[in-house]
Amino acid sequence: MPPPLDDSLPLLAHREPDEIVAWRGGRAVSAGEFLADVRALSAALPRRRYLLNLCDDRYRFMVTLGAALLNGQITLLPPNRTERLLGQIEAAYPDLACVTEQAAALATGDSFVYPEALPARAGPWMVPRIPARQTAALIFTSGSTGHPTPHVKPWRKLVAGARAAAETFALRGPANFLGTVPPQHMWGLEATVMLPMQLGGAVHACRPLFPSDVQEWLAAMPAPRVLVTTPIHIRACVEDAAELPPLELILSAAAPLAQGLARAAEARYGTRLVEIYGCTEAGMVASRRTAETEIWKVLGDTRVVRNGGEWAFAGKHIVGRVPTNDVLTMRSKREFLLVGRRADLVNVAGKRASLADLNRKLAEIPGVEDGAFHAREAASGRAARLMAFVVAPALSEAEILNALRRSIDPAFLPRPLVKVDALPRAASGKLPVETLRALELSVDEA
Repeated sequence: MPPPLDDSLPLLAHREPDEIVAWRGGRAVSAGEFLADVRALSAALPRRRYLLNLCDDRYRFMVTLGAALLNGQITLLPPNRTERLLGQIEAAYPDLACVTEQAAALATGDSFVYPEALPARAGPWMVPRIPARQTAALIFTSGSTGHPTPHVKPWRKLVAGARAAAETFALRGPANFLGTVPPQHMWGLEATVMLPMQLGGAVHACRPLFPSDVQEWLAAMPAPRVLVTTPIHIRACVEDAAELPPLELILSAAAPLAQGLARAAEARYGTRLVEIYGCTEAGMVASRRTAETEIWKVLGDTRVVRNGGEWAFAGKHIVGRVPTNDVLTMRSKREFLLVGRRADLVNVAGKRASLADLNRKLAEIPGVEDGAFHAREAASGRAARLMAFVVAPALSEAEILNALRRSIDPAFLPRPLVKVDALPRAASGKLPVETLRALELSVDEA
């Protein structure tokens, strides 16, 4: 039965004004301070229907999101900040203002610079309740065409996703979160904003880049600590031998996690490392402890359902049914194996393989810091030609190829294998296919 139209859900799960919401500038920020900032910012924001939230400071991002919810404004979250993409969003949403910490980000629309200090707005301790059906955000994916595609996120769906995640990860009480991923990305929004807000926990305002940052900022917060990150940051911490304080949990998403790396991280830091499977359209839908299993188990009440001849995900935190772009092998109603993305599957000499699986095997090679297979464009009806870009300073091309021969069919050996200093991953940890095509062109032109 659908909830009544006047149904509402709290902005925070915190019950007392002195409970901690964030760690910022070397000090704890209380729930009372946070709500005072939300009220002050809500009064100062431009009265536009849409707000483009580009705040890098995670606390300011949270305040802006809360203020927009109080005002009934819809938050827009882009996958990147290229001038082209922001221009497309501005053209599609003329009643738009941008909240930023720097100079104007939009060509013609209102740009509101987050103030260094907000006026104190006294008021009784009361956590605002947001209409459950209110549209909280539009989160964009660029799509294969390069045009931003919005996905509607009602407040009740975001809250349901956070509660399902807390139950799945066995987080029974407040925890302190540190995220290496931006809050504008679906993974960052769910795991470093919604999860701590709905768990009664706190999040560090900063986003670390280097293992030393991760070490320092985790140590600045008390236990229990949760690190929300990507495989590239996990590898950096393990290989840099970063001395992290005790961790309750590490959550990883945005790129495939190699089982060897998962085991190394768990052994070094004495904690659980849980990998997340999801997408912008549905959010988090499944998880696994990669060090122990290849099997994914769906979160909360998530269901895997038939959608024509394909699989789709449905559940309390998902809008409608979201078809998966991946090929799944169901092990039970709640468990599946991931074969690979449909767009990932390549055919070479009559044999099929998944690029994601090839990438995992590449990442398992000792000495490989990062890497990606790429299917070159081929004429219709012809087999794909594979190449690979690899970050492995201590290995030669021949050593990498010899290691690959031991784990993949010779038909899928990359030709060529190109060593690079670094892969230009997005802030979310993803490596868009357009980026790989640009690297391909640079190799051809060299």
